[in-house]
Amino acid sequence: MKVVAPTRVLLRTLLTLAAAVVAVAVPASVAAVGPAGAGTEAAGITRTVTAPVVNVPSNAPVVNVLPDGVPRVPAPGGVPRVAAATSVSAIAEALRKGPVYVDPAASAQLPPADAAALARRIKDAGKPLFIAVLPANYPTRNLFTELRTATGITGAYAVRLGDRFDARADSSVLPRTAVSNLVTSVQGESARTQLTDFTNRALANMGGSAPSTWGGPGHGGTVSNTALITAGAVLVAGGVGAYALVRRGRSRREAEQRAALEKLRVVVDEDITAFGEELDRLDFHPAEAGADDAMRADYERALDAYEQAKQYMADARRPEDVRAVTQALEDGRFSLAQLAARREGRPLPERRPPCFFDPRHGPSVTDATWTPPGGSSRQVPVCAADQARLADGRDPHVREVDTDWGRRPYWDAGPAYGPWAGGYFGGGLLPGLLVGTLLGSMMATPSYAAGYGTGYGDFGAYDGYQGGDLSGADFDPGDFSGGFGDGGGGDFGGGGGDFGGGF
Repeated sequence: MKVVAPTRVLLRTLLTLAAAVVAVAVPASVAAVGPAGAGTEAAGITRTVTAPVVNVPSNAPVVNVLPDGVPRVPAPGGVPRVAAATSVSAIAEALRKGPVYVDPAASAQLPPADAAALARRIKDAGKPLFIAVLPANYPTRNLFTELRTATGITGAYAVRLGDRFDARADSSVLPRTAVSNLVTSVQGESARTQLTDFTNRALANMGGSAPSTWGGPGHGGTVSNTALITAGAVLVAGGVGAYALVRRGRSRREAEQRAALEKLRVVVDEDITAFGEELDRLDFHPAEAGADDAMRADYERALDAYEQAKQYMADARRPEDVRAVTQALEDGRFSLAQLAARREGRPLPERRPPCFFDPRHGPSVTDATWTPPGGSSRQVPVCAADQARLADGRDPHVREVDTDWGRRPYWDAGPAYGPWAGGYFGGGLLPGLLVGTLLGSMMATPSYAAGYGTGYGDFGAYDGYQGGDLSGADFDPGDFSGGFGDGGGGDFGGGGGDFGGGF
């Protein structure tokens, strides 16, 4: 039977795919597994077998160079061993399989049990965070740029190098200011404490999802080339590969938005309950003596705002929907302030934003100078009680929310609180209030647009690579620039951008 043209095209496509899969499968099948064994690799940790650097005489056998780029010298018995420091390619290959890599020469810094716990923590969070623990004398020139390029995955990369620590990230995952703040917050700690603290804080604030390469066939063991070729053939024959990737990305973003909404729901429900309690305590009745139409209108608007807030929250399906809830609550509290002024015979208050430290305090009465820890001074709207506290040199009563590392001020608790704050303060005022804070830094980046909206509470689309995407070498080198120890800034010995330069 004569083969028709479409079938020949399909056969050529399958053969090309098979060759490509085999080329990828061979390096993976010969990767060395260190003393930690299969248990640690299954947990997301890879350790490369290394040996001390040796002087090789001129008549020594030729050094083997495996496809991962790691040179190996045949040891007694013909078993190859690493002849020099682990290559960046080998580290990148390990990180594609799991979130934590510990070089054997640095294993004393992070024992297997601690490394396994760290890897599980990252995997359970489902975020593209990569941790590498390297010896103190590891070359640092262009380290982050080369590691990001070799790994090829959009994410955040942290390196413990001897007693030094630094990190870089794609700006779609973490903005540079946030990376710098996170790195600074863990300086001077022991390896275990430092890596644990950085991981917990980064996971709570970064965007994206774990890369697909951490799971599925090939994770924790070697898969036969036949199985890989068969899987590739099925995808090509079915014509569903590209569609599956698009659908997976959409499902991932939807899952992230649902998780963010649930985090916000707790805080917003507290706000709604607090406003309802204010209404219950109000000693006003529309029919009481002295009540006029203006007072009754204020009271009715406050009641309507309460009901609207409850309904908006019940209808919320995405984090940006929360903005309408907090805006309704802010409107309701201003109506109560107007009602109180009318009943007491005072001038009506001007429309001001709520108290910056806790919107539940009600409308602000003035602006006061406030300096966040490690930040610059700025004017923020405050209620009368917090104005008095600041004037006396005391701390204001700050709205704190639950995070993975305890209660934190809302502006230091991650990007999910952007829509919540946006409803209270609006997009025009909020950037100046939050400048230099973790939330403010993240809200001004593409990562916020991707997961939480293009503005302060307004969600939009972002078509670039998201955290966990296989972007290859397509990334902004400015995100990885700077010298090791600069905490996310400067040049890494050459190059610029997100991952440029060295340690």
